[in-house]
Amino acid sequence: MNIFSAFRDRVIAAVEGLQLETRDGGPLETARVNVEPPRDPSHGDIATNAAMVIAKQVGENPRALAEKIVSILDQDADIVETSIAGPGFVNLRISNEFWLNQLKLMADESAQYGRSNVGGGKKVNVEFVSANPTGPMHVGHCRGAVIGDTLANLMKFAGFDVVKEYYINDAGVQIDVLARSVMLRYREALGEAIGDMPEGLYPGDYLVPLGEALAEQYGETLKEKSEEDALAIIKDAAIDAMMKLIREDLAALNVHHDVFFSERTVHEDNATKIKAALNDLTLKGHVYRGTLPPPKGQLPEDWEDREQVLFRSTEVGDDIDRPLVKSDGSYTYFAADVAYFVDKFERGFEEMIFVLGADHGGYVKRMEALARAVSDDSVELTVLLCQLVKLLRNGEPVKMSKRAGQFVTLRDVVDEVGRDPVRFMMVYRKSSEPLDFDFAKVTEQSKDNPVFYVQYASARCYSVFRQAQEQIPGISADLELLHMLDDESEIALVRKLAEFPRIVEAAAMAQEPHRIAFYLYELANSFHGHWNKGNDNEHLRFVKVNNPQLTSARLGLVQGVLNVLRSGLEILGVDAPEEMR
Repeated sequence: MNIFSAFRDRVIAAVEGLQLETRDGGPLETARVNVEPPRDPSHGDIATNAAMVIAKQVGENPRALAEKIVSILDQDADIVETSIAGPGFVNLRISNEFWLNQLKLMADESAQYGRSNVGGGKKVNVEFVSANPTGPMHVGHCRGAVIGDTLANLMKFAGFDVVKEYYINDAGVQIDVLARSVMLRYREALGEAIGDMPEGLYPGDYLVPLGEALAEQYGETLKEKSEEDALAIIKDAAIDAMMKLIREDLAALNVHHDVFFSERTVHEDNATKIKAALNDLTLKGHVYRGTLPPPKGQLPEDWEDREQVLFRSTEVGDDIDRPLVKSDGSYTYFAADVAYFVDKFERGFEEMIFVLGADHGGYVKRMEALARAVSDDSVELTVLLCQLVKLLRNGEPVKMSKRAGQFVTLRDVVDEVGRDPVRFMMVYRKSSEPLDFDFAKVTEQSKDNPVFYVQYASARCYSVFRQAQEQIPGISADLELLHMLDDESEIALVRKLAEFPRIVEAAAMAQEPHRIAFYLYELANSFHGHWNKGNDNEHLRFVKVNNPQLTSARLGLVQGVLNVLRSGLEILGVDAPEEMR
């Protein structure tokens, strides 16, 4: 249960109980009424701006109205103290009994605690990674993969109906370049001296095994075919091999897509899907024949100084109309994007999220315009741009991978530090912020390493259970004894746990998965802080051999911490370990 939403309902009920009349005779507008933790915890557990939001509507002084609201809230059995601050903020302090009932709920619901239906089953497509199938994934893909996967996990947890999708860019010039690169590796495997890889082709050693496999399968026969026929065979083999490599890389990162959509499918059967999509846009008045002025700065690849078929995207929010057909009659990349978007729309998605690299900023407006045109503005489209990742080792830049030829691969990073540090740290910054990833720091066993600090909290929870069993065999958490938890440090820890449902809903609605990582670090800090108090004060230790009932109550608190840690880490795709080595 999101207790802040629950208390918002109580606050609004209190306001409505005053039977206030608005100055214009209309109903009270309560949409801007917020209930949230106060900035200063010493002010209470919950703060609301209700008086300030309502005061102007009813023509009253905010503080005077706050006093009226407080007079009703004082009658709530769960509220033990009310106060008014500043221009009319109302602060509430909630009873320990209420917090302990929340702890019981956490333990009862286990992995379900924090789940929400705020998404209302809305169908959402999250497309992420979508790297060209031309080689192993690099560290730039790594961040988008983690953010996209975590966001999808988060939105599922919050009640959205989510599909994780990968768009395979398996048509176009880059695939022709891949095929020619593999052809050289094939000839090399047959004993030819190919020398240095020509400029413009892919130089990485990762294509050597594919060349060898083709040589073993086809022998000299590919050399005997026409270049067109040979490259067609190689192209299919190369795409399959690269996608297998990409899937393996993603699996090492614990990323698994529901759908892999091939761009080649929109070009099949004489581009039937593209034609149908453009026909629909034409009927809606979004396609016309015309000319484009030369753009400022560097000319884009698809600009041509001639009359051409254009998408009237400026009428739906874009900066410039977009070409759909090239001078040779073939379709532009954007035309394929149109067909792909229509395909998603016809699959019934109400919201589409694209997780792209920072270098794709120019795609945002054209994709938003396309969404408005295709769906008549009924589909919500969001593009999340992931800023660059800088790889460091003890503060020094990391050198490029020799195997990849040009970049540090995703697998290089995962193999060195492990999946969990990579996933946690890639989402430990907002996607729009640059990220420094230091190999030394993410494996450091200290509070300064967030993933270690959070996982160590999980391991400590398990260690408490083991210690309890060793000292009091057969003991377990007893939720009927939670009323024995009366220390302020214990109640403060429960309050932190109770924030989790609110964090989940807010992070999902804002599409900001980093909030989960931040919250888990704060929770770990609260738990470790309470643990340390037990080191200094024997009374606060979790296991009390001479008081099994209090121990059972405190095991309930530890179980609540562990349940929330496991749920949060599962959203991040990170393990909650039983012990740390």
